[in-house]
Amino acid sequence: MSAPLSLFVTGTDTEIGKTFVSAALLRGFARAGLRAAGMKPIAAGAFERDGEWHNEDADQLDAAAGVLLPAAIRTPYLLKEPAAPHIAAALEHVTLDVAHIVACHRDALARADVVVVEGVGGFRVPLTATHDTADLAGALDLPVVLVVGMRLGCISHALLTAESIAARGLHIAGWVANRIDPAMTFADENVETLRERLAAHHDAPLVGIVPHLRGASADAAAAHLDIDLLLTRLRGGPAVRAA
Repeated sequence: MSAPLSLFVTGTDTEIGKTFVSAALLRGFARAGLRAAGMKPIAAGAFERDGEWHNEDADQLDAAAGVLLPAAIRTPYLLKEPAAPHIAAALEHVTLDVAHIVACHRDALARADVVVVEGVGGFRVPLTATHDTADLAGALDLPVVLVVGMRLGCISHALLTAESIAARGLHIAGWVANRIDPAMTFADENVETLRERLAAHHDAPLVGIVPHLRGASADAAAAHLDIDLLLTRLRGGPAVRAA
């Protein structure tokens, strides 16, 4: 039996579609015959329903996953305030412990063929006075999928994020162009610029261009991802230029 796979999904900013792409990845892995589970280790912004606390992003991952993790493993830190994690955690007198998240991830790997771990916000969001999400990604030591929200300014944001990922000694398995702004001018040219630069400088292939899909399902988005290419990368294969 092959070892379980896992990846860390980060983005160029908040509100650029990390959860939507993470859910699409889960559906794509399921189509490939894999038992896929989703983790949202830190979620800020919770609501109560039927006596239980929920988070919209975590619920979206559950809806797309083939393997449902216990809530305490899927989201070890569910914070009520919709704010930056270190602020929400301070309000609730909670310490965000990276080692505990790593232990939960180890448990998740024992339950699935592939685990998609979605970060929070961008790559350098503070978690404590001394740690941020980059430290979490480093502790997990996973290949990274970078979600680029396609809008004005995305080239600089993407290249700076890729440099930060590389500075932590992490490898970008691939990146996804998510068309969050349907009115963006020169979108194709922006994608091509990033395709060339991320491949040349970070060995990071484009694994999908997700069109603006307001109200669409994760299954619809999964059709725009090259899951076979991503699986090759996760299994240690060479980069292949995405079609």
